[in-house]
Amino acid sequence: MKTGTKALTWAAGCALTLLSANLGRAADAAAAKWTVGMSQCNLGEPWRVQMNADVKREADKHAELKVVYKDAQNDSLRQASHVEEFVRAGVNLIIISPKEAAPLTPPVAAAFKKGIPVIVLDRRVLGQDYTCFIGADNKKIGRAAGRYIVTLLGGKGNLVELKGLMTSTPGQDRHSGFVEGIKGSGLQVLFEADMKWLEPNARTEMESALARFKQIDLVYAHNDPGAHGAYLAAKAAGREQQIKFVGIDALPHEGQVYAKQGLLAASFEYPTGGREAIENALEILAGKPVQKEITLRSRVFTAANVDKGGEWLED
Repeated sequence: MKTGTKALTWAAGCALTLLSANLGRAADAAAAKWTVGMSQCNLGEPWRVQMNADVKREADKHAELKVVYKDAQNDSLRQASHVEEFVRAGVNLIIISPKEAAPLTPPVAAAFKKGIPVIVLDRRVLGQDYTCFIGADNKKIGRAAGRYIVTLLGGKGNLVELKGLMTSTPGQDRHSGFVEGIKGSGLQVLFEADMKWLEPNARTEMESALARFKQIDLVYAHNDPGAHGAYLAAKAAGREQQIKFVGIDALPHEGQVYAKQGLLAASFEYPTGGREAIENALEILAGKPVQKEITLRSRVFTAANVDKGGEWLED
């Protein structure tokens, strides 16, 4: 066969493959009965990437469902505009994991009042103008972490608390629960800072803490990237063996691995709720009632129990 003929045959094959793929996508779109708008506050945190992956994994099981994803890139104004875009586009349901409660309350309430069901995932908005909230109990997790730390340190020691974004409800609840958990002990928080859920910020804040205090016994971080950032700062200073680290999230490829390796003394699970969001979205779209508040269970993972699936927090 001549070279030119081979090239034409290859090009024709590629064209047919592309046409087939396009037709497949068109068929999938045509099969979709409902469109869901998914607004994620940011994809700069591994936990949020996992949430989107969990949403997609469950949604992909249902040909009648089409999910449109938007990333607010840690900008509440951008996220509010995404909700408004979904309303104008006439989606059948909105799933939102808000960056902050107050700025996202008005657009969520407006969508809800226009008859569009809204599932609020992980972080809350203010008031009750939404269809369903899905998330774990952050205050309970913070309290459990505090009690664990009291036991781990024998009731006394110097702590650093690296907080998540404190204008978000998880950050507030993980802090207040922790304060309850260590109440009455001899533990003292020497240093606290808002690292806004980001590992580089946590590392920078921990460097400041290490420069100021010679004796730090433990770091409680509101997420595992924060705990890992603190560990890296301590390691760079040659002090990682003197300090214990506790975080929250417990993703299988992150917090659970850190616990198994001994980098973290413990990681407390905060499930993403991605699967549950799609399950409940399908119920809502089918006209079935769902609970207004759905609280997900949590576990704690340590080096001793990670291979056994962790240990469930008591109710």
